[in-house]
Amino acid sequence: MAVLSGAAVPLLLLGVLGGVGAVLKPHVLLQAEFYQRSEGPNKAWAQFGFHFDADELFHVELDAAQTVWRLPEFGRFASFEAQGALQNMAVGKQNLEVMISNSNRSQQDFVTPELALFPAEAVSLEEPNVLICYADKFWPPVATMEWRRNGAVVSEGVYDSVYYGRPDLLFRKFSYLPFVPQRGDVYSCAVRHWGAEGPVQRMWEPEVPEPPSESSATLWCAVGLAVGIAGIAAGTALILRAVRRNAANRQPGLL
Repeated sequence: MAVLSGAAVPLLLLGVLGGVGAVLKPHVLLQAEFYQRSEGPNKAWAQFGFHFDADELFHVELDAAQTVWRLPEFGRFASFEAQGALQNMAVGKQNLEVMISNSNRSQQDFVTPELALFPAEAVSLEEPNVLICYADKFWPPVATMEWRRNGAVVSEGVYDSVYYGRPDLLFRKFSYLPFVPQRGDVYSCAVRHWGAEGPVQRMWEPEVPEPPSESSATLWCAVGLAVGIAGIAAGTALILRAVRRNAANRQPGLL
């Protein structure tokens, strides 16, 4: 059994007005946090962070009591004391126990994630790229994502995002795998979630044109040679015609 306590509170709303008749464009800064635990093994999960327009600004590594900025440049212009997140988690834990008691230990139905797998850039063989595995619309925020290349587990270079909240109170998450496309390689991303009996999986392989066969290359070479010879012959004929025409024009007229 799993229960969840959390908050996604709008803290700031800005309007950008570009002139007469311009449409108001809202921006939202969210403090997003949750605390949850499993009724089986005594295991708990928690997360605290700030998001701006659905993009992460930072999250707090709770075990290390450390603020981790999504981009290092963000930390040059702002700061956040990780101790504040730890205090919020302590309050969330207490609130969770109260909610468990008041709800007679009932739980919300699980929602299985939807999964998509795609490259970050247009694919070219031997050119470094990044595969993105995107899990969306799931609850609760407990999902394990695994990469495989040609059936073998891949972990080197993998980066997993934090959980991102959605307006419908479901969650989403990203996993990134740097790779170099090779012909014949097959990649897969699988996510394990409490809402699914087995892993939800997607497959991907580079879609690049096959190289021409040796017979095709020979045929095109012969075609090119024939076209070249025909072009030379046509050019020679035009030159001879022009020479004859010039010679005829130079003949003296009758007296």
